[in-house]
Parts: sequence; structure tokens; C-alpha cells
Amino acid sequence: MYKVEVIVKYKKGILNPEAKTINNALRSLGYNSIKNVQSGKYFELTFPADLKKSEVENTTDEVCHKLLSNPVIEDYTYKIEKEQE
Repeated sequence: MYKVEVIVKYKKGILNPEAKTINNALRSLGYNSIKNVQSGKYFELTFPADLKKSEVENTTDEVCHKLLSNPVIEDYTYKIEKEQE
């Protein structure tokens, strides 16, 4: 089985209100050594082991682009691992 971990984050320069709120809360709690917070989305996808890795990559790219991210304001990265059964 293939396990794919996908991380979606706002592109550099795009306002991330959730991260700003968290950052402000951390400062109000006295965590002044933390200079920046980024938030995003995390997804795990699983694929059957009989697929080729290229098929997993192509499908993951397609799904990320069409559904899991907004390509105008977000970037995504992913890591594919083939798990032993």
C-alpha cells in the first residue's frame, strides 16, 4: 500500500488569518520567542500497492490541484511512502 502525506499551506505573501490569531495568542501567553506561525491543512491518502508510483504521483497531483488546495492562494507538497504489508 502507498501512503501519501499532503500538506497545503498559503503561498508566501498571502494573509493567513488563522496563523495570525494563533501567533497573537501565543504572544499574549508570554511565548515571545516564537516569531512566526504558519497553519495549513494535512491529508493522508492511501493507494493500493499494485499501482505504479507514477500513477500515485499523477493522481495525488490531480487531487491536490482540483480539490485539496486552491492553487491561486495555496501551495502543496506531498511525500509518498510504500508501506510493507
